[in-house]
Parts: sequence; C-alpha cells; structure tokens
Amino acid sequence: MADIPEEKKCSMNFLGRSGLRVSNICLGAMTFGEHNLGTPGQLDEAGSHAVINRFVEWGGNFIDTANIYGRGKSETIVGNWLTSQERDRFVIATKARIHMDVSNPNDVGLSRRHLTKSIEDSLRRLQTDYVDLLQIHMWDSGTPLEETLMTLNDLVRSGKVRYLGASNLTGWQLQKIVDLSKELNLIPFISLQQQYSVLERSSELEPFQVCKLNGVGVLPFSPLKAGFLTGKFQKGQRPTEGRLAFCAEDPDKKMPNSHPQWSKLDTERNWAILDALREIAEARGKTMAQVSIRWLLQKPVVSSVIIGANKLNQLDDNMGAANGWTLTEEEMMKLDTVSKPDVPYPYDIVWRMNTSRQNPWNPSGLV
Repeated sequence: MADIPEEKKCSMNFLGRSGLRVSNICLGAMTFGEHNLGTPGQLDEAGSHAVINRFVEWGGNFIDTANIYGRGKSETIVGNWLTSQERDRFVIATKARIHMDVSNPNDVGLSRRHLTKSIEDSLRRLQTDYVDLLQIHMWDSGTPLEETLMTLNDLVRSGKVRYLGASNLTGWQLQKIVDLSKELNLIPFISLQQQYSVLERSSELEPFQVCKLNGVGVLPFSPLKAGFLTGKFQKGQRPTEGRLAFCAEDPDKKMPNSHPQWSKLDTERNWAILDALREIAEARGKTMAQVSIRWLLQKPVVSSVIIGANKLNQLDDNMGAANGWTLTEEEMMKLDTVSKPDVPYPYDIVWRMNTSRQNPWNPSGLV
C-alpha cells in the first residue's frame, strides 16, 4: 500500500468537553467477525487486523466496538490485535445494553447487574484492564436512571472505565442524563454516538442541541448510509447485492428501522443530494464518499466520524476525507440546503424566529 503523507493523516480532536484526544475519524468494528444478523461483507480476524493496521497508518487512534457485535466476536478480534500494541496509544470504545443471551432475563438492559457483568466480559474479550469509553447502547425503560448512572460512576471510580457516553438517544433522554448526573454529582457523559449523515439529519432537532449546550461530542455512525452516498447505485434500480439488498423490506429478517431500506432511500430528495455531492466531488477531484464524510467533519458538534470498511481500498478512500483539504463555506451551504429535512412544528417557528437572534455570547442556538 502507498505511504500516507503526514498532512493527509487524521487530525486530533477533543472528545466533547473532556481532555481526551481522538482521531477525527474513528474505525467502527461492526464488520469484524460474523454478525448477529448475518449481514454481508463481514471480515475474519486476519482481514480485520489488516484494516486496523492500515487505519493506524492513517494516524487513527480511536476504535469503536460493542459487546453485541457478533455477540463478543468483534471485541475478541480487537482484543487479540490490542495485545501486540502499546495499549496507551489507543482509545477503545465499547457499548452495553442489548441482550447477549436471550435465554437469560437478566442479561439485558442497563441494570447494575447487567452493566457490571458486561464490562467484565468486555474487558476479558478486549484483553485489557480498562476501556477508554463505555457507551450505553440505547435507553432502558426497565431500569431507573439513577441505578444506571450510579453504576457507571462506580465503574469509572474503579478504574475499569475512563469516560462515559451514550448512543441512540432522544433529546429528552440525553438531557435527563445530563441533569441527573449534575444533581447527583456523578461523572458526566462526554459523547453521543448517533446515526448522522447528509441524508439523516433528524438528530439536529433535539439531541445535538443538548450536545452543543452541554459539551457532549457527537460521534456520527453510518456516514455513508450503507454505501448509498458513494454514488454506486442508480435511480430506479433496486440493489441486488450488498447491505442495501440484504436490508430490503423482508419481514422474515425483522430488520430494525435504523437499518437502511431502499424504499426510504429511493426518493427525489435523496437523488438531489447525490447530484450535489457528485458535482462537488468532481469539481474538487474527490470521491462522493470523501465529500460526505468531510461535510460531517466540519460540523462543530462532531468530535469524530465513525466509518466501517471491509476492504483496504475502501478504507483508504474514506480516510481521504480526514485532512489536507476542506469544503468551502459555499459547498457546505449547498449540501446543507439540498439536504434540509422537513422541520415540524414547533421547531419550524422556533428556528425561523431565531435565525436573526444568534448571540455569540449565548451558547444556545442552531447546530
């Protein structure tokens, strides 16, 4: 593989308001090992390690996994790689919340029992004595939030976890976490991992406003919407292979709504977004994937963008967005405008009436 010039390697950002520095692109490990849902494009251990090594050559230090990815297989693969590395040079993030053993009613959720067991299992698979970032994978309506937050606080105080974050939350849920953590004088959350792309901007309405007001760094996942934003699909031609074909509306697969579905992607708005991406990419000598990722990297709330790759050339292409160039203000505005989502009441009137009321001394405002 070609050597990577220093000026094109990842830059380092603070993760939210913490003192932790992470590469502006994070390597997502969901493609490592056989996936629970049987999705195509999964990597074996050798292939996964090759991708991680190339990511490190690009200056990446941030790897994101979860206990549910392959029900432990992804963490195991990352852990086997980590044993040959200088541990302190890397930021390892994982998650807990989802059912690991469906036959065990206590092996799910954000209870003290399940979180404690989850971190012990994750540390064993990752072959390390601490994780840098532990994220709750989503909200748990079955557990009092006080129990969850006090348990997470104990895990940080014990040294098994360094920082706390969340994923897949609504605005009110994240604000509740922020407020209760302050009230109980507990370790604050520093990050929110959320689906975010030029196609999926709904989190700008509430969750990212909470992030902006409270110093919580955003970690976008699915920045290319299962490859749709690479421009490799054609209007009116349903995919026949890859993840988008796998995630078609098949009731037998019981795919979550968060997984991309072709009928929801094949819209006039989305094809207009692709046209704008293609025009900018061709003018700048970049790929559409790089422009899509760069748009995210230049959003003020974003600390690091999570990418997934199952091929080295795919990784290299995505990493080409990391550094050495930026989108102009006009190009950002063009993408913002063409991808602007429908804004429901009361957001429409609140945002419209405050566009001329932006006060740099007041942190509240639009993302």
